[in-house]
Amino acid sequence: MFIITLQSRDDGVYSVLAEDGEHIIPLFEEEDDADRYLTMLEYDEDYPPMKVTSIDEDVIIRACNDRDQRYSIITSDDFIIPPKPLP
Repeated sequence: MFIITLQSRDDGVYSVLAEDGEHIIPLFEEEDDADRYLTMLEYDEDYPPMKVTSIDEDVIIRACNDRDQRYSIITSDDFIIPPKPLP
C-alpha cells in the first residue's frame, strides 16, 4: 500500500477534503498510481513538497480506524485527480 506524505515528515499524511468536511486519506494499491497522483499534485505550486511512502496495508488501515480517520483504497482500476487546494 502507498500513501503520500510530506517530504520532511512521514507522519504528515496527505488527505482530501470531502464535501462533508471530513478528510479522506487515499491509499494506493499500486506505486505507479501514487506516483502519478503526486505528479499531478506537483503541478500546483500551492502544495508543500511531498513524496510517495510505502506502508503495510494492515498498519495504515488499523491506524485510520483507531483515529476514526476515513480512507479510500485506490485500486489499479481507479483514476483520481487531485482537487484544487483551498485558498
